[in-house]
Formats: sequence, C-alpha cells, structure tokens
Amino acid sequence: MKRTRGNTHLSHTRSTSRILPLALAAASAAMTLASGGAAAQASPALDRFSISAGGFNVEPKVQADGETRYGNVRTPEAEGGRTTLPRVKAEMLIGDSHGLSFDYFRYHKSYAPQFDGATVYDGQNVSASANADARLELDLAKLAYKFWMGRGNDVFGVGVGAAYYRAAIEGSGTVTATTSDLGTRTADFSGRESESAFAPLLEFAWRHSFSPELRMFAEASGIKKNGGRINGHIYGGSLGVEWFPLQNVGLTVDYGTQRIALHRDAERDANIDVRLTGPSAYLKVRF
Repeated sequence: MKRTRGNTHLSHTRSTSRILPLALAAASAAMTLASGGAAAQASPALDRFSISAGGFNVEPKVQADGETRYGNVRTPEAEGGRTTLPRVKAEMLIGDSHGLSFDYFRYHKSYAPQFDGATVYDGQNVSASANADARLELDLAKLAYKFWMGRGNDVFGVGVGAAYYRAAIEGSGTVTATTSDLGTRTADFSGRESESAFAPLLEFAWRHSFSPELRMFAEASGIKKNGGRINGHIYGGSLGVEWFPLQNVGLTVDYGTQRIALHRDAERDANIDVRLTGPSAYLKVRF
C-alpha cells in the first residue's frame, strides 16, 4: 500500500501500470486454453471473448470526514452533478464453463466543500471551519475467475478474484479555528493524500439469451478489505441488455450503482463515502 503526503504527485499511469500487465497476462493464458476447447458447446448467452468500452453516467454523492490538528472536520453529503466515467470491460470463456472477467473505471472530479466541526483538543474546546478547493480521485479495477452453471439460454456465474483500488484527495484552502484560550486563528493549507490497496473480490452474474442478437444480464459484486492502513467495502450491481445489429458488434446498456466506503487507520483517521448511480452504455465487440 502506498501513501503520499504534501504536494507529491502520483500519475494515473503509475496506478494503472500495476494492473494492466496482470490483466493482459491472464487474457493471454486464457486465450491459449480457450483455443483448445473452442469446440465445446457453451451457452448462447456467453461469448468466447469480448471487449466493451464506454461510459458510466452518474450523479455522485460524496461525503468525507477526518481528524486534523484542529479537530474532526466533516463535509455534508454533496451531489457533484452528472458526469460520465470512462469504463472498460473484457471477458474470456475457457471451455464451456470457466472464464475470466476484467472491469475498470475511474472517477476524478473537483469540489469546493465546506468543512466544520468541534472537539476538545489538549484540554481546550476547539471549533473549526474551512473553505477548500479539492479534487477527489478514485480508481477501481477488478479481475475475477468465473464458473458458469448451465448450458441453455440461462446461465448463472460465481466469480472470485482480486480488486485494486486507489483513493486520493488533493486540495488547498483556508481553515479558521477558535479555541477557548487562544481565540480565533486562521491558516492556509494545501496537500495531497493518497492510499491504495488490493482486496478479495466476490461476483455473481446471470445471463439470458432471447436470440443470438438480444440478451439480458444482471451482475453484482462485493469487495471487503480488513486490516492495514486502509479498509472498508465496495459493492455494486447492474441490470442491462445487449443488442447485436451485427454478428460481432453490438451495444450494451445497463443501469447500475457502486458504493465505496473506505476508512484510513493512521495518526489521523479519515473516512470517505461515495455513491455512484446511473446508466452505462458500451460498444461491445465479441469473437
């Protein structure tokens, strides 16, 4: 797990470079195995290999709080306005019952939160408020092995794997603190906090084929991280349809939600709670 303070900058390239080689290596191995089982009779609800690229259009709700030298500060739950997150998915079927799935999206957005709070610090009553220009960054990548049950138009999948997530907050502003002994003081601040971790992943899926051109699906996933500097849970789900006007090229639309609740155990604790809900649309290529 990696943590940075001050004005240290972490590029998106560095965070994703740890994930993409793993996904490519897994896909390469899966393609080798799949070539040997291509003659198997898989369910028409599944593809041998597919890649989907598109966007997750969400109206995010964000709430954060943490300990500072001035006491505990907390933001009210804020709605950041609708935004579209880039998202990429890939799936590989090995034989007729085994498969790999990969899912990645990123959420980067600026805010102007208002903080306020009160506590007792060093025997003194302290109240604090702050105005800030902040930027929140969230990256989530999932790689899972799936076992598919069923050969007909309906199949059910259970998956296990690993997820990588990174959360970073960067900001600057002014904080005003009032103490019972020293009166009111004002100070400027700026900095960046970043935490990342790997965690176990559990997935469930259902797929139904109406015809070779039209299919329906439902998916759910859960990530739970205990121990270490950062812990919490991430869970989500979606319900959607796939339509293929061409044999190998189609459109996927769904409606889904993601809930991200993380807690940092450190000298000064911090919490972040993000809810992303909305429709997604992807261009899907299958082979």
